[in-house]
Amino acid sequence: MRKIAVLYSGSSHQHRSFTEPKYKPYIAELLYLPKLAQTDLNQFDVLIVPSQIHQEQVTRHMEQIHAFLNSGKTVVALGAQHHSWFPNHRWESRPTNFWWWLEPGAQSGLVLTMPEHDLFRYITLEDATWHYHGVFFPEHEAQSLIEIKNDGSILYVDKQSTQGTLILTTLDPEYHYGSYFMPATERFLDGFLPWLANGRI
Repeated sequence: MRKIAVLYSGSSHQHRSFTEPKYKPYIAELLYLPKLAQTDLNQFDVLIVPSQIHQEQVTRHMEQIHAFLNSGKTVVALGAQHHSWFPNHRWESRPTNFWWWLEPGAQSGLVLTMPEHDLFRYITLEDATWHYHGVFFPEHEAQSLIEIKNDGSILYVDKQSTQGTLILTTLDPEYHYGSYFMPATERFLDGFLPWLANGRI
């Protein structure tokens, strides 16, 4: 099983999500962000950068995070990534419709573009459907797994831009699960964390 570390800034939703008993076995350590420079990241295989995190502090540690990524490891970034933390991701904002599902005949607009990918042995499209924060147009060849129909990607795997594996999504499951709303986010984490730990990334 891969050793997964999570950047932690002390937010209650982060604490609830990553110390939840059913998820805790997949998390080797919560890394307190202000003290990240004192941590040897080489002991881990995967680093999760949560959504709704202190962005200036993350920016301060990007050289360390990129060194981890370029050593062949995996970095997962959740939520809107409008900062240029990672290469070639081309993030664009989109209006977030929090209540689309209340509209008659509502459709999320999300589609699976690689249903054969190993991730979808762990989650379904419905598990990844609540709302999204912007889209990506990756510049290098990437595995775009979930897209908005006729628009950009909201979850993709990039093994070309760095020496490691970059998994980017505009979804923010740990924020909503940790804040006690959006049932789909629990189903997403139920599958996504085991995939990160044991799946074919």
